[in-house]
Amino acid sequence: MTFEQEDALYKFLEITTEPFTLEDITSFIRFFKTKRLNRLSIEIEDHLNIYKLAFPLGQRKWISMRGYFENACFVIQPSRSEIVSGILIPGHRCIPFANPEYLPQKYTFYWKKKSIPFTTVEGDPEEFYPYYSVLGEEYALQYVARENPENEEAFNDEFDVPEEVSIKALDMRAIYRETGFIPGDLFEVRIVDWSKSAFSLQKIGKDAWNEKDLKEWQEVAERGFEASFINLGPGVSTEEQIAYAYFYGGTRMKETPAYSLERFLYDQTDRIETTPYGIESRFWFVGKEIPDSGELMVQRAAERTPIETILLENKVPISQFVVQSYVLDMLFRGETKIQDVVMRIVPPIIAQNIDNREWDMLVNYVTEIYAEFSCEYSLFKDKNIGPVRQKAGELHTAVIEFAAGLHPEGINAAYLPQHTFIVLSQIQNHIAGLLDELGINARISELELDAMDSIINDMTDTYDEIKELIEESRRNFRRNNIALVKSLEKTEARLVQIGIGGTDVWRRIVIPEHLSLEDLHIIIQRVFHWENNLAYRFALKTIPLSSNKAADNSFLIEGLPRSLTIDILNKNGLVDFIYEYGPWTVKIIILSPAEGGVACVAGEYAAPNQNINGPLRFRKDIFLLNTGVIEERRYAEQELGENFVSDFFDLAQCNEWLKGKY
Repeated sequence: MTFEQEDALYKFLEITTEPFTLEDITSFIRFFKTKRLNRLSIEIEDHLNIYKLAFPLGQRKWISMRGYFENACFVIQPSRSEIVSGILIPGHRCIPFANPEYLPQKYTFYWKKKSIPFTTVEGDPEEFYPYYSVLGEEYALQYVARENPENEEAFNDEFDVPEEVSIKALDMRAIYRETGFIPGDLFEVRIVDWSKSAFSLQKIGKDAWNEKDLKEWQEVAERGFEASFINLGPGVSTEEQIAYAYFYGGTRMKETPAYSLERFLYDQTDRIETTPYGIESRFWFVGKEIPDSGELMVQRAAERTPIETILLENKVPISQFVVQSYVLDMLFRGETKIQDVVMRIVPPIIAQNIDNREWDMLVNYVTEIYAEFSCEYSLFKDKNIGPVRQKAGELHTAVIEFAAGLHPEGINAAYLPQHTFIVLSQIQNHIAGLLDELGINARISELELDAMDSIINDMTDTYDEIKELIEESRRNFRRNNIALVKSLEKTEARLVQIGIGGTDVWRRIVIPEHLSLEDLHIIIQRVFHWENNLAYRFALKTIPLSSNKAADNSFLIEGLPRSLTIDILNKNGLVDFIYEYGPWTVKIIILSPAEGGVACVAGEYAAPNQNINGPLRFRKDIFLLNTGVIEERRYAEQELGENFVSDFFDLAQCNEWLKGKY
C-alpha cells in the first residue's frame, strides 16, 4: 500500500462501527486513493492480520476496535488514597476501552452529562507508578514522564529520577461528597465516544453486585486471557494482549457486574500472572514461562522490499529506512567507502554467508542512497541529530553481531541466561525504531533528542548486562566441559531450569538422570536456601493445596509420584511441570543432556524467604524496602531477611548449599 492508502485504512477503522469485509474497506480506500490497486485487497488483509488492526470474525470479516468496544461497560475502583485526596487517576484503567491514540490525560469523563474537570497533583513518581502498572511496570515511568513537558525534561536527567512530578487527575471532590463515596465503592464506566476516549461514570456501592455474577465474569475473563495467550502468544505489547483477551472473552466481558481489570489481575485470578518477558513483562499462564525464540525475533511487516528481504533472511531484521539512517551516519562521519557502512549494517560474521548476488544488491542500494543523500546533506543541520544517530547505529551493529555469534560458538543454549534472544531482540527493535525516526526528514526537538539519547544509554546498559551474563554462561559451559573431560567417571545428567512463579528468581542446575523427584525436592530446598518444613508436591498443573492437611515435609499431596526419576520424566515427555511448596509455585523445565553431579550453573536474583506469604507479598516487600517510609522498610527487612539485596545472586554460595548427599 502507499502511505496515502494506509492513512485511508486507518481512517476507515476509526469511523467504522459495523462488521466489514475486504470489499467494504477496499472500496473506501479506492474512492480516495486510486494508485496501485492490483494487490490492494491482499495488502489490506495482510495489514489487518499482521498488525492486529481489527478483530477477526471469520469468513473474511472483521470488526474494528471502535466497533467492538463502542457502548461497552467496565469498572474503575478508586483507591483509598484517591478518595481521601478527592481525585481519580485514569492511568491504565480504561485499557482496552480507550482509543490508543489518546494518552490517559487526554481522556474525557462525564458525571450526569457534565464533564469532570482535571486538576494537577504533585508527588514522588513512585506514588503514581501503580496506576500504570497493568501496562507493564517497566513502562510506568514513561507514562508518568509523558504527562507534561516538565516531567519529560526532569526524567531526561540520566543521573537521577526527579523527587517530584506532577500529573493530571480528575477532580472528584464534589462527586465523592455528593455520593458519600467510601473505599470499596466502584464506578461503572460506559464508553460515550470511543474515537475521542470519552466516558461516563455512575457510582456502584461496594456490595451492590451479587458474588455469583462477579464469579461468572471472572471465569469468562480467565478464558478470554488464556485464549489470547494461545492464539496471540505474548504479543507485541500488554495492551494488545488485553484487547484480545476481551475479544476472546466475548460480550460478557464488556458488561457489568464485573471486577476492575487491576483487581481481577492482581487479586482475584489464580490462573494468570505477570511474567518476565525479556526486559519487559506480559500476562501469562500461572506457573509457565514464555519460551525464548532462539534467535532475533522478526519485526512485523505486511510487505517487504527486496533489500529488506535479503537482510531478514540473513538475520538482520531491519527496514530500508534503518539502512538509510546508516547512510546518513556515514555522511556525518565524513566517510566515503561504501563497503564500510555496508559492513556496519551487515557485520562480517553475517556477511561471510551472503552470496555475491545479494551482496552486490546491498552495495548497489547503499551506493544509490549515498549518491541521493549526499546532494542535499548538511553537516551543520545534522550537528544535533548526528551524534545520537551514530550512538544508536553503533549499539545496533553490536547487538546484531553479538546475536549472530551465539550460534557458531557451539555453546549449549540451555546454559544461556533466561530469555537471551528475547532481550537482544527487544534491544534491537527499540534501537532500530530510533534509527528509523532519525532518518533523512527527521524533525526532532532538543527535548526529544535528549529523551532518545537517554533511551540509548539505558539500552546500552541493558546490552552490557546481558552480554556479561552470556559471557559468564560461556565460561561456565567451558569449565563444565573441561571438568567432564578430566573426569574418569561421567554421570548422565540433564540441565534443569527452576524459576519461582510470580518473581524474576530462577536457577539452572545440572541433575543426574537417576535422581528422583524426592531428590529434586531436596535440591530445590538447598538452591533457594529454604527450610524444608512446608507441605509440597510435584504436579503437571496447579491444584490448590488441601487446607485440612498438616504442613510437614513428609507429606506429599496427590500429584506426580516422588519415585519418578528425571530420566523417566524426560522419556515420557514430562519435561514441563511444577513444584508447589507452601505459598510458592516453582516452574520446572527439563532441558538438554549434560554430564556430572549436582551443580548450579546460572541464575538471577535473590530467592525469597520461604515464610513470606507468596510472590505478591515478596514483590511488595521489595518495593517497600526500596521506597517505603522507615516503618515500612523495617517491616520489609524483617520479612526479607537481614542484608537482603533483590538483584544479587551468588553462584558460589549456591553451590556450597548444594554440597552433601549428592
